[in-house]
Amino acid sequence: MAIEKFLEVEAKFAVDGTTVVPELTQLPGVHAVAGTQVHHLSAIYYDTADLRLTRAKVTLRRRSGGKDDGWHLKLPGDGGRLELSAELAPPTQGQYEVPEELLSQVRALVRDEELIPIAQVDNERTESLLVGEDGTGVAEFCDDRVTAWSLLPGGTQKQWREWELELSGGVAGTETGAEVLAAATTVLIGAGARKSASPSKLVAALGDSLAEAPLPTYLSVDPDPETAAGAVVLALMANRAKLVAYDPKVRRDEWDSVHQMRVATRELRSHLQTFDGIVAGEQVDHLLSELKVLAGMLGSARDAEVVAERFEWLISSEDSGLISAEDQARIMSTIEEEYQRAHRRIVRALDSDRYLELLDALDELLAHPPVAVKDETESITAVMESHLDEAYRKLVKRHKKAVANWDNPELSLHEREDYYHDMRKAAKKLRYAAEAVGSATGLKTKRIVKACKTMQTVLGDFQDSVTSRTKLERMAHTARRHQHDTFSLGLLYQRERAIGLASLDQYQQAYDDIVAAYRRLKKNR
Repeated sequence: MAIEKFLEVEAKFAVDGTTVVPELTQLPGVHAVAGTQVHHLSAIYYDTADLRLTRAKVTLRRRSGGKDDGWHLKLPGDGGRLELSAELAPPTQGQYEVPEELLSQVRALVRDEELIPIAQVDNERTESLLVGEDGTGVAEFCDDRVTAWSLLPGGTQKQWREWELELSGGVAGTETGAEVLAAATTVLIGAGARKSASPSKLVAALGDSLAEAPLPTYLSVDPDPETAAGAVVLALMANRAKLVAYDPKVRRDEWDSVHQMRVATRELRSHLQTFDGIVAGEQVDHLLSELKVLAGMLGSARDAEVVAERFEWLISSEDSGLISAEDQARIMSTIEEEYQRAHRRIVRALDSDRYLELLDALDELLAHPPVAVKDETESITAVMESHLDEAYRKLVKRHKKAVANWDNPELSLHEREDYYHDMRKAAKKLRYAAEAVGSATGLKTKRIVKACKTMQTVLGDFQDSVTSRTKLERMAHTARRHQHDTFSLGLLYQRERAIGLASLDQYQQAYDDIVAAYRRLKKNR
């Protein structure tokens, strides 16, 4: 079943039953009201018993009537809400089933929980299409008279009237769209409307019954930020939220989503490792192992993504004329196919029971953290400072190994470069530790966080070059087996080698900045 998606950008207003709709052609860009239709809509909203979707600002409904019968899933998005829709299939044994294409988008939230009807919203909608001078749609204005029922325990029936102004696809997310919404707010409030106090019809329908629903495990925790364990759990909760938020984006293959989900996974692992001794035990060990597997799969796709970008830049900036069009096409198609394979593996992993069990285990750890602080009388600042100090000591050791082994003739190039890769990981761990400590205590860690970010950038550029060269080397082996010319690959390899070495020119300064920031932090404690 095919799904459709678009960005929903709208403004909602509460309005009395007798308020008259104002003249809408006074809005910027609106030349005329092209037509008005009345629809009788009826929607059933679905969620888990503990309202995981609603609490995450996600709505899933099955609606009949009007021009878009079917299933609709609305997700939080940048500058609006992303709406995905699917056709309404006939019921199976009297039951409507949520299309798998939509269910997969909320699997990280729903997991194995049953989706049940939680509300019914009936709506007599008077819909007007607002168009510009060329007849192109600018927005839709909806005058809704709503009757809704909460199907939760203690739920009641409610009735209200509201206005909605929703921007058309060509206007949503633009400066023109923002001007239309701002003007509409002024015009509609001037006509007697009020800014809606409810974010959605569903929340309005649920009313007080929303507060009576049980909480999901991950929301039942209330960590004390004044304790070391509580501060760490809060940091882990933020990582967990980011991981779950990027799950559907990775499935849709949105730009940078694989990278961001990988970052969230690595931050989780880093916090669990860095603050070993505050939280510890078999639970933590199991999570570390499973997160490592997930990060590895995300890493394969991310590496292919990065390399594709680098190859495109290398080829477009190569002015020697020695790389043929045929070689260019073969190089780019090879890395694109590699990314697509890696992405398919990720989606299969996200659909697996193992992944859902990982999320459940993470939520269980957050709800019941295995606290292992030895001295409960020790202040949160002292406990977390000790873990920050340990992360710094590890970074210094990695630095010494990287520098000492760079010219070691007994090591291969890859082995020598791996020491700088280890250094980059140490900088990440120190940064994550500093961010958590700064958030949980009064310590001013921004300077060391900034220095670590700079080091990550320097060594990130270097590692991207290493990854790119590794791919080129493998492609050269494959090309030789197929008796293809490998000159182009060698040319790109040497360029990447030079770029990587140039990036290391900034390494020592980046390291010195970390040392200076740490010493300043120690001095001001």
